[in-house]
Amino acid sequence: MSRPLAGKHAAVTGGGRGLGVAIAAALAARGATVSLLGRTAKTLDAAAQRIASEHGTAVGSAFADIADEKSITDAIAACAAERGPVTVLVNNAGIAVSAPFLKSDARLWREVLDVDLMGAVYATRAALPGMLAAGWGRVVNVASTAGLTGMAYVTAYCAAKHALVGFTRALAMETARKGITVNAICPGYSDTDIVGEALKNIVAKTGMSRDEALANLVAHNPQGRLIAPDEVGEAVAWLCGAGAGSVTGQSIVLAGGELMP
Repeated sequence: MSRPLAGKHAAVTGGGRGLGVAIAAALAARGATVSLLGRTAKTLDAAAQRIASEHGTAVGSAFADIADEKSITDAIAACAAERGPVTVLVNNAGIAVSAPFLKSDARLWREVLDVDLMGAVYATRAALPGMLAAGWGRVVNVASTAGLTGMAYVTAYCAAKHALVGFTRALAMETARKGITVNAICPGYSDTDIVGEALKNIVAKTGMSRDEALANLVAHNPQGRLIAPDEVGEAVAWLCGAGAGSVTGQSIVLAGGELMP
């Protein structure tokens, strides 16, 4: 594989597991130096070592509480000091909390909005000056099909992801003439530990078998399956390459045909 991102420094939030690891690996495979940001040092270090070994590129990690502006700002500054300015930022960190609307209190809403929306705002604010100075940059926000349609029992999550899509579109307009693209990836239900936990909850609350719960989750996907993390990684890597230079402000759906916006 060619290494079109050689010389670029990519930071991936929530980089220690699930989609974050797959995204980081896809960027490293294309030659990018990668920084994994998250809250669990052991998980981050293990992922960094594995990706570096597999792809022969520099991969490091830094602690960052994505919901804390100072924490994420300091983490990106530390990564930039060690590996150069961050010119590729993937805002992947997120949480999904399920509850009926009348049982989703202010604390739940603040938690989801702080991580799923404001975390991306804080990280982008920290990385964007380096991109502007370089005259080149890529911001990819990992949203969800929940950012494009309504879903019952996850009102806070849907609201945060819709806001993330709006943030993507607005910032894309601001940066369109500055060599920077800003896009969103909107996967459907993906084969990650978050979905695994959701399946456990469904089984516990409904008495369904795991296979029955999974069938319910993928029922709206015409392909009838979960999205593989590597598929998300490949889509993000494409958006960061030269061939996607005219793609900005877009919400790219990876959901087997479930949504066709």
